[in-house]
Amino acid sequence: GRRAELHKMAAAGAEVAAEEEKRLPEGDPESGGDSDDEGDSDSSGDGEDEEKENEAEIQRLEEQLSINAFDYNCHLDLIKLLRQEGELVKLRRARQKMSELFPLTEEIWLDWLKDEIKMASEISEREKVYELFERAVKDYICPEIWLEYAQYSIGGIGQEGGIEKVRSIFERALTAVGLHVTKGTALWEAYREFENAILETAQPAPGSIPSPEQQQVLCSQLEKIHTLFRRQLGIPLLDMEASYAEYEEWSEEPIPETTIKNYKKALQQLEKCKPYEEALLGAETPKLAEYQAYIDFEMKAGDPARIQLIYERALAENCLVPDLWARYNQYLDRQLKVKELVLSAHDRAVRNCPWTVGLWIRYLLAMERHRVEHSIISEMFEKALNAGFIQATDYVEIWQAYLDYLRRRVDFTQDSSKELEELRSAFARAVEYLKQEVEERFSESGDPSCTIMQNWARVEARLCNNMQKARELWDNIMTKGNAKYANMWLEYYNLERAHGDTQHCRKALHRAVQCTSDYPEHVCEVLLTLERIEGTLEDWDAAVQKTENRLARVNEQRAKAAEKEAALAKQEEERAEQRKQARAEKKASKKAKKTRTGDKRKADEDDEGEWGQEEELPSKRHRGEGDGVLPEEDMEVETGLFGRGENPDGPAAPKEKASTSRKDVPKVLHDSSKDKVTVFVSNLSYTMAEPEAKLRELFGSCGEVVEIRAVFNNKGTFRGYCYVQFREEEAARQALALDRTAVEGRPMFVSPCVDKNKNPDFKVFRYSTTLEKHKLFISGLPFSCTKEELEEVCKAHGNVKDIRLVTNRAGKPKGLAYVEYENEAQASQAVMKMDGLTVKDHVIKVMISNPPLRKLPARPEPGMASLPLTPRQIYGARGKGRTQLSMMPRALQRQSNPVAKAENGMVQNSPAASSEPPAEPKKMSNADFAKMLLKK
Repeated sequence: GRRAELHKMAAAGAEVAAEEEKRLPEGDPESGGDSDDEGDSDSSGDGEDEEKENEAEIQRLEEQLSINAFDYNCHLDLIKLLRQEGELVKLRRARQKMSELFPLTEEIWLDWLKDEIKMASEISEREKVYELFERAVKDYICPEIWLEYAQYSIGGIGQEGGIEKVRSIFERALTAVGLHVTKGTALWEAYREFENAILETAQPAPGSIPSPEQQQVLCSQLEKIHTLFRRQLGIPLLDMEASYAEYEEWSEEPIPETTIKNYKKALQQLEKCKPYEEALLGAETPKLAEYQAYIDFEMKAGDPARIQLIYERALAENCLVPDLWARYNQYLDRQLKVKELVLSAHDRAVRNCPWTVGLWIRYLLAMERHRVEHSIISEMFEKALNAGFIQATDYVEIWQAYLDYLRRRVDFTQDSSKELEELRSAFARAVEYLKQEVEERFSESGDPSCTIMQNWARVEARLCNNMQKARELWDNIMTKGNAKYANMWLEYYNLERAHGDTQHCRKALHRAVQCTSDYPEHVCEVLLTLERIEGTLEDWDAAVQKTENRLARVNEQRAKAAEKEAALAKQEEERAEQRKQARAEKKASKKAKKTRTGDKRKADEDDEGEWGQEEELPSKRHRGEGDGVLPEEDMEVETGLFGRGENPDGPAAPKEKASTSRKDVPKVLHDSSKDKVTVFVSNLSYTMAEPEAKLRELFGSCGEVVEIRAVFNNKGTFRGYCYVQFREEEAARQALALDRTAVEGRPMFVSPCVDKNKNPDFKVFRYSTTLEKHKLFISGLPFSCTKEELEEVCKAHGNVKDIRLVTNRAGKPKGLAYVEYENEAQASQAVMKMDGLTVKDHVIKVMISNPPLRKLPARPEPGMASLPLTPRQIYGARGKGRTQLSMMPRALQRQSNPVAKAENGMVQNSPAASSEPPAEPKKMSNADFAKMLLKK
């Protein structure tokens, strides 16, 4: 009771002090403002300079926020400066703007609340503080804010209904965080102290006898405190033993058996929770794995209140993890289904992770599920469009979700309605939005297959019986580059078969035969099937003639393409033969000039035979192919077992004698059985002296080195690559970790020893070639930028796990870098904040890592044009992903090969990169294809 009274006195004292502080004018003598001391004048001058700098910085931050209102750090800096300068009106406005865009952390809310509490003296001002508290407790589950709220409400206990209001706030606080294992006890104790203070005021004066009414009030108040003790002791909280001992000391009656039983049960539950609480206590932020283990534990227990609390605790420390929000919202949607809880969680999710389209889609569905007003749902959709998604396909997804919602609102039994007109208007706006807004930003619409227009056409045909509008839409679809794909024509044909007429089906197939360039045989077969079932003799004759003419032209084109390809191949062979002959003539002319003895000449001829195949090696590899091994012919016969000479310890032979010194060196056959214990090392400096000794020292830490086979040319010059053979396979695996190690100023490439001619699909590139949402690609960096300098810039936006500066084969920087963050959320924030940033007078470009596809040789299917069956999914600049959707039936999908020339001379487009080798497509006859297309 004394603590509660002391708290009230302290609160009252603080209010008086605040009032006095507000009445105290600037320059009051007590503050020393009138001093004429020269040192004070200097301090005043410095203060004025600092004040001007702060004002300029405030103006700069406000301008920056006017350009990008979602700059979180800029909001924080502005609030900090305004609070420092005492700009209360601007400070309140800045906090208000930030709270509208983002949920605020516990620290920001507590600072804001304390500032407002100091200024609140009138009843109307106290009501505003209450409203601010109500907003604060909705952002996150924060025991400290609830405790501050309850204690502040005690200051208004003298008003009408004050006691009941305080109790109501305490009860809400207990519902929200009373189950918090480590922080819940403080709230229970504060509530009991408040009730004890009420009990003290209800006690009769010393020596007086209480009236029946007073006695009843006393009994009622005592029962309230008993109830609080019993409720608390039934919940697993830290220091439960102390609370139980306090209850024993306070109560004049024995503790009931039911309370003791509940207490022991709660103790047992606490023991089960302790390992998870201790794991959280010892873990480093963000503790995501520890929280997930705790969530799994509570999910098995099945207590909804405890599950909700542990999710809220996890989100308070991991508010920028979209997957965690998605799992929490899914639990609320499927299990609790309480409207206020569900919608609040979804709202907080999209405010924390606005770049994640999946969260917005779930929010729209939840609002529809709980029958929220249409105007509110539409307003939320507009917010989603302005959220700044990182891929064009995200906009397609959010539009599709909204259009699905609008379609479910329409009563299609009526010929016309307001909802139907709104749906049609939204479809038209979606198409225009993707064409204008999205394409301008991402250089693509994100919907190359026109899925939204296809769905619009289906709605018009199936639900509105408006086949004319559906045909207009499909005509528009075909004009967007889709007329050459068989699957697009067959999709339209199926719609006409279901809701149109035979005449339009026939017309569509005739156009398809004429326009399709990927698989014309298939549409020809479908046309013939149609005429076989429904057509007249004239129709059949026309179809046969059209298909025969078309296929004849196709076969002619393919034959010409095959001839052209064969001619190119022959030309390439002739050029290769000419190069080989030129080299042979050059060697012969050099030998003719030399005056040597017959034995010397014979030694040269023997040496030529030994090194002849080595001469075929290209002196320089293609860029980015440093992680390979030698061609098959070079792996079969290797020389260079002893490096520069038979005796590595002896003096170096003269340069002109290099070939002669190797005449007796035996040929070393490559033993493919040793590949598992061998690594291929490349990109070494040609001028490296004694490469065997250098590499033996470098790789010795990995395990016992059996042999190092450095490769030299016929002049004795080191070729920059070699083979390192270990005793154990584990040592070879450890050696791979030395890949990209700098050796004499160049990055050394270390890769497994694999014959690429026998294993063409083998890849040793250790970095991902697909979209990685947690990794950034940065271009435009100054060449002088170091890894440490870049890390200093990047770590302000999240936890940086790794930074890789891209260099060329000589180890020189290329102005490019990859930065890996801990999660997708941090990477997305960094893109928004760092793109366009100036680093050492260089404007950098920052985007989500999505490397372009590499061009690889293809293996076209024999007898079939290697053309894409689906519209091309082109990946452009990094971070601008394309749609993954295809309207082709799954049974007809097959994996096409990357860029290659097919038999008909057409270039095959490459799909998204895959880590797995492409599967061989299943061969189908034209009849099989048609049957699958026509199957209902």
